[in-house]
Amino acid sequence: MSFPADLPTDVATLQALLRAAEERASERDARLAERDAVIERKEERIVRLEKLVADFKRAMFGSKSEKADPDQYQLALEDIETAIATVHAEDEAIDPPKAQPRKRDANRGALPKHLPRVEEIITPESTTCDCGCDRHVIGEDTSERLDIIPAQFRVIVTRRPKYACRSCESGIVQAPAVSRLIESGLPTEATVASVIVAKFADHLPLYRQAQIYARQGVDLDRSTLAAWVGKAAYELAPVYDALIADLKRSTKLFMDETTAPVLDPGKGKVKKGYFWALARDDRPWNGDDPPGVAFTYAPGRSGKHAVDILKGFDGILQVDGYTGYNRVIDPKRQANIRLAYCWAHARRKLFELTKNSAAPIAQEGLRQITSLYRVEAQIRSLPASQRLAVRQDKSAPMVADFKTWLEQARAQVSAKSPTGEALKYIAKYWDGLILFLTDGRIEMDNNTVERTIRPIAIGRKNSLFAGHEAGAQNWAVLASLCETCKLNGMEPHGYLTQTLTAIVNGHRQSQINELLPWNYVQTV
Repeated sequence: MSFPADLPTDVATLQALLRAAEERASERDARLAERDAVIERKEERIVRLEKLVADFKRAMFGSKSEKADPDQYQLALEDIETAIATVHAEDEAIDPPKAQPRKRDANRGALPKHLPRVEEIITPESTTCDCGCDRHVIGEDTSERLDIIPAQFRVIVTRRPKYACRSCESGIVQAPAVSRLIESGLPTEATVASVIVAKFADHLPLYRQAQIYARQGVDLDRSTLAAWVGKAAYELAPVYDALIADLKRSTKLFMDETTAPVLDPGKGKVKKGYFWALARDDRPWNGDDPPGVAFTYAPGRSGKHAVDILKGFDGILQVDGYTGYNRVIDPKRQANIRLAYCWAHARRKLFELTKNSAAPIAQEGLRQITSLYRVEAQIRSLPASQRLAVRQDKSAPMVADFKTWLEQARAQVSAKSPTGEALKYIAKYWDGLILFLTDGRIEMDNNTVERTIRPIAIGRKNSLFAGHEAGAQNWAVLASLCETCKLNGMEPHGYLTQTLTAIVNGHRQSQINELLPWNYVQTV
C-alpha cells in the first residue's frame, strides 16, 4: 500500500482520515454487493425467461397433431405470455428502469374512431409566470388509452301521457304502445341481442349469463333467458332462410359437418346429431358475393341430409373425403354439382405417418404438396382468371409429377399398409383433387368451412350438448347469423339489435334480404 507524502502528523487527523477511508470502502463494498445482487437477479430472470421462451416456441412451432384443437395452443400461449409479463413486472418493481426520452405516441389513432372519447385535461397547479403574467397554451401532448366500463344495466321507463280536452268530451288521445319483441316482458331488443351474442358468438351458456346478471342484483332465471332466445330465433328464422337461399344462388360453395350432441328426453341420454355447414367465401379470388355460412341441424350424417340442404344449388361443392357427399352427384338427381376435394385432408393422411417414424415416402409426398401451397400463397386475392393462369403454368406440372410419384409409391408398398392406405385415399379422390387446376375459383382445400365450424365446436364444449333437437336447430339459426356477421367484419350485437327492432316494427317479408348481415350499416 502506498501513502501520500504529505500525510498529516497529527494523530487525530490521521484517525479521521482512516475512518473516512473505511466508510468509503464500506460504501463501495455495499455498492458492489448491491450490483452483484442485481446481476444475480437478472441472471435468474434470464434463466426464467429463456425457459418461458423455449416453452413458447414449443407451443407455437413444436410438433403437434394436426387434429388437436388449436384453442389448446392459444391457451398455452396466453399463460406463457402472462408469465413472461410477470417476470418483467417483478424486475421493474425491484429495479425501476431509468427514465428514457419520451417517444412519439405510437398508439395515437390506433383505437377505433367510433368509440366515444372522454377527454380529461391536466393543467399545472399554476399558470402564472414568475414575472406575474399569465402563460398561454402553445401546444399540448395527447395520448389515448383504452378504458372498459363493466356491463351496466339500466331501466328504460316508457311513459305514454293521456290527453283530454277540458272544453268538450271528444275523447282521450294517447300514443300507441311501441311494438316489442317480448310483449309485456322485461328486455329490450338490445338485451335479447346481448344474450344471443354471449351464447352463440362468445360461447357463454345461459346459466352462466344468469350468474353474471345476479352479481349485479338482476335475478333472471335461465329459463327466462331461454324463452327470450327462442322468441328471437323464431323471428329471425326468415332471415336465416334468406341467408341459405342467397348462398345456394352461388356457383361455388363449401360444405362440412360436425357433431352436435343432443339430449334425448325420452331416454335421458345424449344422442349424436350433426350440424351441417354451408359456406361461401369468394374473397380469395375477388368474387363479388359477400362471405356467409349457414348451419343446419340434422339427426344424422347420412348423405341424404346433404342432398336436402343443397336442393336448388348447382355448381362446385368443395368438401372433404366423406363418402356421404357422393349422393349429391347421383345421376338420378337433376342438380349439376361437381365435387372438389381437399388437399389438406390428403396431406393429413401423409402427416399422420411421419409422427412416429421416418416414413420417407410420406415425407416426399408432404414436400410436394407444400410446393403446391407455396404457389397458392402467391396468387391469393388475385382474380380467378389470373389464378387459373398461374396454376396452369406452375401447379399443373407439379401435379403431373405428383401423379407419377403417387403411382410409383403405390407400387412400392402393400396396399393394406398404413402408407398404402394413405396413398389409396389420395388416388381415390384424384379427379376431385385436381379440379382446382381447371377453375380459378376453387381452393386447394376445405379449410374455409372448417374455420367456420370451429365456433360450433367451442360452443359445444362449453354447453356440453343441446337440450333438444328443436333447440339444436335454433342454435343453428342464431350461430349462422353471428358467424356471418364475423365473416363480414360486422358487429353482431348491433346487427341483431337493429334486425330484431326492424322485425318487431313490421319489416316487410318481401324485403327480407335487406336484413341479411352484409347489408347492415353500423351506426355510432
